[in-house]
Amino acid sequence: MATKLAVLNNTGKKVSDIELSDSIFAIEPSKSAMHLVVVNYLASQRQGTQSTLTRSEVSGGGKKPWRQKGSGRARQGSTRAPQWYHGGIAHGPKPRAYGFSINKKVKRLAMKSALSSKVAAEEMIVLDSFGLDAIKTAEAKKVLDAVKAAKKTLVVLPEKDDVVYKSARNIEGVEVTLVNTLNVYDILNCDTIVVLKDAVTKIEEVYA
Repeated sequence: MATKLAVLNNTGKKVSDIELSDSIFAIEPSKSAMHLVVVNYLASQRQGTQSTLTRSEVSGGGKKPWRQKGSGRARQGSTRAPQWYHGGIAHGPKPRAYGFSINKKVKRLAMKSALSSKVAAEEMIVLDSFGLDAIKTAEAKKVLDAVKAAKKTLVVLPEKDDVVYKSARNIEGVEVTLVNTLNVYDILNCDTIVVLKDAVTKIEEVYA
């Protein structure tokens, strides 16, 4: 039996039903796949710009501090070796990318798992249209309140819409994204996902 969700208008009233693809919105969620993709997403957000100076990068240290033998002290070649004050750092952090590669099938499984978990938890709302003619934050908030969206909401649009984006971006807790930039972390990090009807069709085209 196919999964069905009500399609609401901008006043919160049901206008129709939409049949969701079970292969995308009704699978058994894979926690391991979602965890892997979220860890990779967060790792990729790290700047990785930290850098320490090695002994070759610290200024000075060109002269041998004392002769090799006869002083009674341990042999030293430079005052910029790691054991010296003002010496270089051994094995310190250098600029690097923290992200790692993930199999494409695992990424797709994670996305389907995230969407399915939202549908199963009844945290996905399908909206017919925002129906906004001009950029008005108050009107966008009125629509989200009408459909009973949670404070932390992700709005998914089928394509770029500056009126909706600029109207919703100042509402606390609300994020707006497009189908082609949708990611697992954003889906799991919200309490409600509000998907426009056309966006549902687009998601099914991409992940079918």
